[in-house]
Amino acid sequence: MYDVIILGAGAAGMMCAAVAGQRGRRVLLIDHADRPGRKILISGGGRCNFTNLGTRPECFLSENPHFAKSALNRYRPADFLALVDSYKIAWHEKTLGQLFCDGSARQIVDMLRSECAKGQVAINLSGKVRNIAHADGQFRVSLENQEATATALVVATGGPAIPKIGATGFAYDIARQFGLDVVTPRPALVPLTLAKSEQGFGQLTGISAEVIASCGKAAFREAALFTHKGLSGPAILQVSSYWAPGSTISLDLLPGFSPGWLAAAKRARPKATLGSALAGVLPGRLAGLLADKLNQEGTPKGVLADLSDRTLKEIEDRLSQWAFHPTGTEGFAKAEVTAGGVSTSGLSSRTMQSSKVPGLYFIGEAVDVTGWLGGYNFQWAWASGWACAQAL
Repeated sequence: MYDVIILGAGAAGMMCAAVAGQRGRRVLLIDHADRPGRKILISGGGRCNFTNLGTRPECFLSENPHFAKSALNRYRPADFLALVDSYKIAWHEKTLGQLFCDGSARQIVDMLRSECAKGQVAINLSGKVRNIAHADGQFRVSLENQEATATALVVATGGPAIPKIGATGFAYDIARQFGLDVVTPRPALVPLTLAKSEQGFGQLTGISAEVIASCGKAAFREAALFTHKGLSGPAILQVSSYWAPGSTISLDLLPGFSPGWLAAAKRARPKATLGSALAGVLPGRLAGLLADKLNQEGTPKGVLADLSDRTLKEIEDRLSQWAFHPTGTEGFAKAEVTAGGVSTSGLSSRTMQSSKVPGLYFIGEAVDVTGWLGGYNFQWAWASGWACAQAL
């Protein structure tokens, strides 16, 4: 008999368990893996990008963009940072507010385990759930090696992104079992694939450049990486969360360049070719490919002196809005997170509790709240887990 059973010993589940346990609740934390925090351990290149100082509700996608506000406002990056500092874990800010451990991501997992221990949380690892039942205000969870009951059940099992570490859509099965809606899950923060007509860019595998990547109204200035399948890198991962089949990705390949820079280059180096002019500001292989494609599209060959200022302006415009038409993504196997999930329409934004089934809660990535790349999804895990724990 417990007060709370939490399914999923990831970031959100461990946070919720630790806080609830320290509030005096009898907590059982269950995970099917043989160790907790597996996604934490592989994040940030093994150093865990554990939060972002710029966290704000606009950095999250959801069918209800207001849902995340309550939890994020009540548990902020500074709150988690204070916990990290209390364990004397050294950290650094990389770029754009992203905070990483100086050492290893294992320090974050060990910290959360210590916090769970302070709350006397019982942990059952390698515990495969066989059945979940609900009657008379009690949830009964049957495992291979244990049967437990509690008045509250918290689902923190995430989504299907990164199946190689055991990620599944189990949270959605539970949601549907209890009559909650699920927003169709899809890969997010994921590389995009290109059609054969655009696969000439595949010869640039490994080449990266700073760009502004846009999809609809969303735009991000970071690095884009060309791969043998299509496009990746931080800028592409960011816009991938906004991309839908049939839509276009636009890259400003020369962000920050003032209009007329090519005309100025013509005056300075009239005998330079377009390819050599571009090679002065872009990686050489990328510059050469772009020049070839522009020639194929009708730009006259020759030196800059042979091109009118109007033609050079058209080239600048093309380079600032180079359109790609992705055929898809590299799927959940390569996605960092899952977009979609348990619909927020059936959950309390303050407590994460189901409006249909008292005592049933969903937190973290299982919920239809998806953050940008750079520590935002961890902050949602901490905030939603903390908010839930306050209500238990």
